[in-house]
Amino acid sequence: MTKRLAALLVAGILPLLGADKKNQNRLEDAAMVFEEIMGIKDRAIPQELLDKSTCVVVVPGMKKGGFILAAKYGKGYISCRQQDGTGWSAPGAIRMEGGSFGLLIGGAETDIVLLVMNERGADKLLSSKFTLGGEGSVAAGPVGRDSSAQTDAQMRAEILSYSRSRGAFAGVSLTGSTMREDSSDNETLYGRRLTNREIVRGKVAPPESAKRFISLLNKHSPRKSA
Repeated sequence: MTKRLAALLVAGILPLLGADKKNQNRLEDAAMVFEEIMGIKDRAIPQELLDKSTCVVVVPGMKKGGFILAAKYGKGYISCRQQDGTGWSAPGAIRMEGGSFGLLIGGAETDIVLLVMNERGADKLLSSKFTLGGEGSVAAGPVGRDSSAQTDAQMRAEILSYSRSRGAFAGVSLTGSTMREDSSDNETLYGRRLTNREIVRGKVAPPESAKRFISLLNKHSPRKSA
């Protein structure tokens, strides 16, 4: 092998290795975020809602910052319940983006969790691009492990949204943010180009780096309530 060919191979492999490491770290962060949120005494996501959910999205460390223009950007993963009741699916990679005008100076990182409450909401999030918002489609989720889910907003909402920043956890409105599948991260994770729909509906085996994330979903909500 010539030095030039070896250099070209290294140049091609190193970015892939770096991308794979980033996905591994992000999946570990997603697992940690979910575990810590579910461990918040009396302020976690209500178990009743989690047990009724169809899919869960976790975006760890979503960035928000800037001067005058406040931009939002983050990457995370979506997992949905297997339709045969055998647990949660392998994760599909997503990216979340959005912007709003305002006098935000500096920056912050916020963990985002979405509960997708029905198949209609899941179909939207499994499309190539979806904007959160519209009448009844997304609402700030109630908190408290024993909190009643029977509010008008929850009864109508397809997606319930939560955030955690600087230790504070609460329901949050994410209207106007866009979510799209991340094809390049999926290819890095699975070694081939797959859509999120193919991953979460197609019995794709999760990569080793995703097993803790999936294990925690199965631990905290092993089945969907009727």
